[in-house]
Amino acid sequence: MRQGPMNEKDENEPDRSRREIVIFIGSLAAGVFGCGSGSTSSPTSPTSPTPAPATSSSPAATGCVVRPALTEGPYFVDERLNRSDIRTDPADGIARPGVPLRLTFRVTRSSGGTCSMLAGVYVDVWHCDALGTYSDVQGARGRKFLRGYQVTDASGAAQFTTIFPGWYSGRAIHLHFKIRTSLGGGGYEFTSQLFFDESVTAAVLAQSPYNTKGQPDTSNARDGIYQGGGSQLLVTPVAEGSGYGVTFDIALQY
Repeated sequence: MRQGPMNEKDENEPDRSRREIVIFIGSLAAGVFGCGSGSTSSPTSPTSPTPAPATSSSPAATGCVVRPALTEGPYFVDERLNRSDIRTDPADGIARPGVPLRLTFRVTRSSGGTCSMLAGVYVDVWHCDALGTYSDVQGARGRKFLRGYQVTDASGAAQFTTIFPGWYSGRAIHLHFKIRTSLGGGGYEFTSQLFFDESVTAAVLAQSPYNTKGQPDTSNARDGIYQGGGSQLLVTPVAEGSGYGVTFDIALQY
């Protein structure tokens, strides 16, 4: 809430300042506790009047932000790998090379006009390596790098250590995720993708081993899947040591 400067002072100014503070705090409370709508929609068409952009933010800040579901795409394999560090292949323990990426999901549930932390749900993450290869499909069958799930804790958080994804023809750089209430099927399931700020992507692609493949042939704007709601799934990683970090808030409606 922007307020204009006070150029004049009078004896009522302290009372007016206190009233403005009360109004300001009230507006903040309405923004925090008024999230979500009373209606429930399917994962393919969640309702959110003005979805906030995805941002990297501090762990202390939480958001109740409904995001659009997107196609599962290539290549989900239900490996049932419960692990936070998904860089390695369990068969040999060798990590895929690439720029480190810390990825934290903060999951909430929006229902009946309220928003609450969602503990005990399963967050799956999978993506290609620095050169555009997915594990356990095509030429990498039997490998399981860059796949895994975590269960959200009491604060609704699930954290992964991975690498910045590379690119392959026809797609902008992206990362897949799925949130499930059950691993056995029959529960609620939400699937979507994350996209990355292209200025950060450019800095990553200038490094090894990404730079051995050249520049991607598809930008975010030209990606057909991104056009279906990717702007609400766009993250801007922040520098963390030799890599980057992302905190992504998402509210589910079910």
